[in-house]
Amino acid sequence: MAAISLRKGNTRLPPEVNRVLYVRNLPFNISSEEMYDIFGKYGAIRQIRIGTSKETRGTAFVVYEDIYDAKTAVDHLSGFNVANRYLIVLYYQQTKMSKKFDLKKKEEEIAKMQEKYGVSTSTKDK
Repeated sequence: MAAISLRKGNTRLPPEVNRVLYVRNLPFNISSEEMYDIFGKYGAIRQIRIGTSKETRGTAFVVYEDIYDAKTAVDHLSGFNVANRYLIVLYYQQTKMSKKFDLKKKEEEIAKMQEKYGVSTSTKDK
């Protein structure tokens, strides 16, 4: 008990630190068991979600029970070599991820509107 309270006592974490990690550059054929073996060494895991679609292959989300375990995993696994690929382990940031998807969605809407109304964006029309 004393070791746990010392570990967490008066330790201020940066604001981007949270329990959810975003992992990139994973081998496409990695299994969930292998993910649990790699990330489970640093603490109790609540959930692992591995990307399966064309856009999300090679990525995963890892959710830890404890924020300090997540921080330890980021510190130790960033740059870790798995099947000749170096992992990129980041803290998940909702605002950055939603902005990416919102931008794609807006670009698609603009393209549809331009097509619908026959508007061209090329500079030679001016």
